[in-house]
Amino acid sequence: MTLIALAIACLFVVTFGYGALCAGSPFGTCRKCNGFGFAMDTDRKGRPKRGKSCRRCRATGKRIRVGRWLFNRAQRIYREGTR
Repeated sequence: MTLIALAIACLFVVTFGYGALCAGSPFGTCRKCNGFGFAMDTDRKGRPKRGKSCRRCRATGKRIRVGRWLFNRAQRIYREGTR
């Protein structure tokens, strides 16, 4: 197997793996708040406390994956174009 064919095979595996991940689990943890739904703060004594709610995930701790967002957008465009 040549090096180019191996690289193409690896790209297919990664692409289909990510597609399967987006189909099976469309939501991932928020990268800003690490899935907490709020920022971690510390009080004056250095103990952790709850901070402000995360604006990026709207305090749910979950965000839609990029691949799923693109799939939803493509489906919406196709649906509106065939009416």
